[in-house]
Amino acid sequence: MRKQGGFETGRSVLEPTLPVDLSAQQQRRRIVDAMIASVAEKTYAGTTIADIVGHACVSRTTFYKRFPDKRACFDAALRQCVASLRATGAAAIDPGDTPPRAIHKATAATLELLAAEPGLAHLVVGEAVNVDPSALGRHRNDLVPDMRALWESRGEWVEPHSDPQLAFGRAQVLIFDKIAAGKAAELPRLLPEIVYLVLLPFGGHEVALAQSRLAAREIGAANGVAA
Repeated sequence: MRKQGGFETGRSVLEPTLPVDLSAQQQRRRIVDAMIASVAEKTYAGTTIADIVGHACVSRTTFYKRFPDKRACFDAALRQCVASLRATGAAAIDPGDTPPRAIHKATAATLELLAAEPGLAHLVVGEAVNVDPSALGRHRNDLVPDMRALWESRGEWVEPHSDPQLAFGRAQVLIFDKIAAGKAAELPRLLPEIVYLVLLPFGGHEVALAQSRLAAREIGAANGVAA
């Protein structure tokens, strides 16, 4: 409907509507964020569709337009969380960083993100294992080639000194213990231990130990403790 002279009605000017695809993306994001929040509060098993739509402020009809069921929504939330972790780690690395320093910085940034977003941490490190025991294994399978590629890109690759999967599994346990104890805010303090574990398979003991000691000094300096 148009006014005389070809102008649109006041409704179209004063009450613009979002494009359908943008509105759908925003709804999907709100639903996924609601899943993360509800899982942190009630666990995946305890979360209901009613919880999710309540957090997201959408209708059940809208939920089922975006996801076929609760599990599909959880899987989308897990993918979003893992993507955030990977993007955060990648953004922390500078082109001139050596592989050990790059991994050190990426690990520090990842722990900071987990501490800042305990809901994300709880879903990725805790609930993901309960819902899909193979989920973190798949994530580790992606990380190992990424770290290998980092070393190869600098022309410094050597054969692994130990099993990366085992090392990452140990790091996961340390992180999970903090989250399970409700101490996600303390995760950055684990940096020396985590850096050592993730570097050991690729750089060996001396390289891993050097970065671990550097991490300890950084934490001490941040807390006003003399090195």
